Amino acid sequence: MGTVTPLSPTLRAAPLQTGFDRHELTRILDLYGRMVAAGKWRDYAMDFQREVAIFSAFRRTSERPEYRIEKRPALRSRQGMWSLVSEGGAILKRGDELSNVLAPVERKLMKLVAG
Repeated sequence: MGTVTPLSPTLRAAPLQTGFDRHELTRILDLYGRMVAAGKWRDYAMDFQREVAIFSAFRRTSERPEYRIEKRPALRSRQGMWSLVSEGGAILKRGDELSNVLAPVERKLMKLVAG
């Protein structure tokens, strides 16, 4: 019989990219669709890297994104893996739950629809 050598945890392959699961992407695209219907957003982009997945929402294609929704799983145990980043790069909201992070944009949408 041969000898079985267990692999150490450091030899495991790191994920090649971070992404959104179906539920998260559905939640984000639902908000995007409502903002498009309100005339606020016109374009979006997604970026998937090793440590972060980013959804960017644009007023116009040629501008910087009005909001970025970032998922960083490495921050799950610290500040929360979700963050909402403004056009200027300031973090507006951070947390563990996607719905809590999207709340400021949802409130803005309610003001647009009501007003």
